[in-house]
Amino acid sequence: MPRSGIVRIGLMLALAAPLAFSTACGPKSEVKHSNVKAGSMPAGGDWAGVYYSQLYGYLHIIAGGAAVNGAWRTTAGDSYGELHGEVDGDLLRYNWVERRIGAVGADANRKGNGYFRYAIPKEGEAHEIIGEWGLGESDAGNAWKAVKQKNMQPNPASVKPDEIEGRVQGVDAWDDGSGSGKSDDSDSDKKKKSDDTDM
Repeated sequence: MPRSGIVRIGLMLALAAPLAFSTACGPKSEVKHSNVKAGSMPAGGDWAGVYYSQLYGYLHIIAGGAAVNGAWRTTAGDSYGELHGEVDGDLLRYNWVERRIGAVGADANRKGNGYFRYAIPKEGEAHEIIGEWGLGESDAGNAWKAVKQKNMQPNPASVKPDEIEGRVQGVDAWDDGSGSGKSDDSDSDKKKKSDDTDM
């Protein structure tokens, strides 16, 4: 075999070996599935409503028959999401998408699946939804518990950012302490006023 052929094969093996090694030994994201079964909906329970979680904020759920649509905004206010699913008794299985406000590129959106179980701890106590969510094909792995709010009507559109939110302010939109986000006086105006008072 000519020397150039041996060199070519050696280069191909050198390039292919790390790829094969990283594929075989690299971290694999394990798909997690929940093993929950539907039960009867508790008496007086209704999926439609607004649910609050300290981490995930207010989740607004609209229900029509078996179909459920919802939307939330994280407590930090940096992300909002939507879920769509179907209910079977006290069990809601859904898929979801969450968007980071002001972000672009591959990290701007996440999606996955999840489930909630509707619960009433004791008669007279606030209703709850308790479940999990997962990334990608998973529907478990991350806990999500929220308490139903008594005097709030669901409004999924209220969690979406407005047109201005998420934009970076310009250079001259700095806070001068007046709350306007802009200085009333430019540096040259301040110097002129200072010179006028010194005379």
